[in-house]
Amino acid sequence: MRKFFLLNIGFVLMCSLAFAQPDRWQQRVNYKMNIDMDVNTNRFTGTQKLEYTNNSPDTLYKVFYHLYFNAFQPNSMMDMRSRELGKIVVRQDAKGNDVRDWDSRVRDRIANLKPDEIGYQKVLSLKMNGIAQPYKVDETILEVTLTKPILPKSKVVFDMQFEAQVPLQIRRSGRDNPMTGVRYSMSQWYPKMSEYDYEGWHPTPYVAREFYGVWGDYDVTISIDKKYVLGGTGYVINGNQIGYGYEDAGVKVIQPAGNKLSWHFVAPNVHDFMWAADPEYKHLVRKTADGVTINVLYNYKENDTANDAAWNKIADAAVFVLPFIEKHFGKYPYKQYSFVHGGDGGMEYPMSTLISSPSIGTAFHEWMHTWYQMMMGTNESLYPWMDEGFTSWAETVVSQYYEEQTTGNGAATKNELAANTVTQNIHKDAYAGYFALVKSGREEPLTTHADHFESNFGYSIASYSKGEVFMEQLGYIVGAQVRDKILLNYYNDWHFKHPNVNDFIRVAEKTSGMKLDWYKEYWVNTTKTIDYGIDSLWEENGKTKIRLSRIGKVPMPIDLQLTFKNGSKEIQYVPMYLMFGEKPAEDNTPRVVNEAWKWTHPTYVVETNHKITDLKLVVIDPSERMADVNRRNNTLQLNW
Repeated sequence: MRKFFLLNIGFVLMCSLAFAQPDRWQQRVNYKMNIDMDVNTNRFTGTQKLEYTNNSPDTLYKVFYHLYFNAFQPNSMMDMRSRELGKIVVRQDAKGNDVRDWDSRVRDRIANLKPDEIGYQKVLSLKMNGIAQPYKVDETILEVTLTKPILPKSKVVFDMQFEAQVPLQIRRSGRDNPMTGVRYSMSQWYPKMSEYDYEGWHPTPYVAREFYGVWGDYDVTISIDKKYVLGGTGYVINGNQIGYGYEDAGVKVIQPAGNKLSWHFVAPNVHDFMWAADPEYKHLVRKTADGVTINVLYNYKENDTANDAAWNKIADAAVFVLPFIEKHFGKYPYKQYSFVHGGDGGMEYPMSTLISSPSIGTAFHEWMHTWYQMMMGTNESLYPWMDEGFTSWAETVVSQYYEEQTTGNGAATKNELAANTVTQNIHKDAYAGYFALVKSGREEPLTTHADHFESNFGYSIASYSKGEVFMEQLGYIVGAQVRDKILLNYYNDWHFKHPNVNDFIRVAEKTSGMKLDWYKEYWVNTTKTIDYGIDSLWEENGKTKIRLSRIGKVPMPIDLQLTFKNGSKEIQYVPMYLMFGEKPAEDNTPRVVNEAWKWTHPTYVVETNHKITDLKLVVIDPSERMADVNRRNNTLQLNW
């Protein structure tokens, strides 16, 4: 036990030193919470000691806490937002019925909650350094006007007493999930300090989605009916007294007397803490070659062998893919990860996730959030596409690898991401989603705050699909192998440091040697689209000339593939002027590098030494990684 704490302290010190960013200070928190849960009333009381370090150059006269459970009350901002969006008709189904813009999980369910079904978090007392502090509650935000300001580079201690009621499961957190049967999915369950960064405070109310938190250490003790099994963020450090699969090998567990068990978790250097509990949980344990423990907790159903097999597959798949993930996305820094049955689909948290079913794709998606949110800590309210989009791209790559390695289906892989992306675009579903969004007329810029999208439809496709396209298309611009290096450099430079879009672009520029600010400007800041076409071709002095047209407003580099009658091929590569560079060749096809195409010019002419009658096929972007909204004019078949 003592050895564990010494190792834990060493890890935290290492994080504080190794992850220091010279020009990007970060606040720091240290939570110690004790929770007493009543499973009959679905309420709990808690104490919270929060050590808060102000590493900023600013004097803080206020602090803000999130009180997320308060969103689950009739007439809350979440309730009204959902009901208002439910009035929007986004399309008609095959039978001509209106399809409305509901979040299907929320709809109008909050409005119908009874007093014993709502959620709430009530702060009973709050002190800073032993002095009572005045505060006011505005739904999901607690605003504290400090009696004494927190000076730069100083540390204070807040002591809080609070109580809460767990809402009926609606969105992410709650009790008695109607879909999974899980009793408690405890996310966003405690008063949580808001983030203060170089942009100021971020007291974002809980309206719809996405979060932002302060890095720190959690020490959480949860007292609950001893029939309940728990899983979630962090390490269970009293497993030998708890049992349920958390005990050391060979240890005989003797639980303490009484009706409750006190589960003691610690989690170093995370920005949130989730736990879940159910008396029917079955706990599966796996170990990776590097010693990472994979926990899977799910509601056990007697004689349901298919259910058991599916959850065991999750555990085994996690062990199988982790070496591939670490090779291409960066080292997993913790010694535990838990896949926990619960929630309302899939929802990611540090060192853990809630998933409502044993879906391999969902499990991979939520686990990849570890790299693109849990270890980056991006403000996903402002940059949801850097969270969901990057994760969706990684999920597709990891799923493809798993599928090929375990079934032999699909194109052969060489354990390299680029092996798939050069020969084929495996992200076509994301491209199709993006094209549908463009066609709908509901697209908004990726700079839109996650809660401020005018439709759930627009948010979802922009954040997931367009964000995924951003990453795959980046591989088209700089080269797939270069893009893969960018991702590793991004991890190495920015994990545990709250990066934003500019930070990512600068990593991409430094790695590729190209200017890429234009890509951010067009793809992120606007809804302009890409459309290139083959205009005409002719022969002149024994050479074939091909005129290309830029029809859309987004300029891009062009891969123009020429196929000749004898079966040979040639790539006419046209860099885009604003890149001030060119991507390396991605395969062995002969390539001609042309002068850059200036974005002010609507047409461009390339030429090849072959006669026009030698040509058989002309294709713009044969890999289909450029998100051209009209590909019908990208191909010219010649029949001489």
